[in-house]
Amino acid sequence: MLTWGGGCVPAHGPRAGAPRRLLAGTLLALLVALAAPVPAAAEGPGPQCPPGQNDCSIWDDDPGTPGDPGGGDTGGGDTGGDPGGGTAPKCQWNGRPLPCYSEFLGWFNNADGCYYKLAEPQPEAAEGTRWYVRTCNGGDLGSQTVVPLETPPPGFATPPDPEELARRVLASISLLPPRIAVAPRRNTGPGLVGLPVWMWASPGRNYFGPINAWDSDRGLRVDLTAKVDRIVWTMGNGVKVTCADEGTPYDPKGPRAGKTSPDCGYDSGYPKAGTYPVSATTYWSVTWRGGGESGVIAQTRTSGTTPIEIDELQVVTR
Repeated sequence: MLTWGGGCVPAHGPRAGAPRRLLAGTLLALLVALAAPVPAAAEGPGPQCPPGQNDCSIWDDDPGTPGDPGGGDTGGGDTGGDPGGGTAPKCQWNGRPLPCYSEFLGWFNNADGCYYKLAEPQPEAAEGTRWYVRTCNGGDLGSQTVVPLETPPPGFATPPDPEELARRVLASISLLPPRIAVAPRRNTGPGLVGLPVWMWASPGRNYFGPINAWDSDRGLRVDLTAKVDRIVWTMGNGVKVTCADEGTPYDPKGPRAGKTSPDCGYDSGYPKAGTYPVSATTYWSVTWRGGGESGVIAQTRTSGTTPIEIDELQVVTR
């Protein structure tokens, strides 16, 4: 009788003293450091991260209890800098960094060190000319004047491209690859040909979403939501199984023990005996909105592999 595995287990510094004591202490610390044992290298394969993703990990056959590393709703202020490592322009005055946009002062012009904002209401002006409130000396209100200009000053009303800002927001959050488990499990014995297989993955915002985040730059705000649309399992024999969510952990004492998974399984089972490497890929939908525009940035994250062993069904005759 086949029994499948259970659920997802899936100092103070030295005082001043004589030079001889100081030298002796230094030599003693050096000897202790040299005598300390070197930690053994971790067994098995190391993390296999997708390009640009440094905080992923592999969940092996017995991963322990997964945690949720956070990464929920986040947001950023209007600093005029570049929190996401993008290509936002940098504004400064006398070597001091400044916001490229101020709600009260307008847009900054690096060429003359002044902020410019359209005057409201607009005084009467010659055709093609508009009045600007100019605040110079890096935003000193004492040097504020109203000036007529035929063309906007450099840097005026030039927020970043909304999608560019959305991608900077995306770079500030963690979309982690799925941490997977299957039943039957390697540590509880092999499965059998033709019997259903259960698959599931660790839940959590960073694994399946939704994650909400936002940022603003020079008067433009972009809001972003990231969530997984589907998870596609590669069964190691050319078969792929698509599931809508993370699936249900297998319970050998539950009401569905020995039956098919209610939401994510390889129901027909493997047709041949063998050991198969199983992996999964999550497909993220990252939607953003801002500056009167909106869009979707597709992302994927792929797990490591976990093996599943399948044996032939033995028929006993008497």
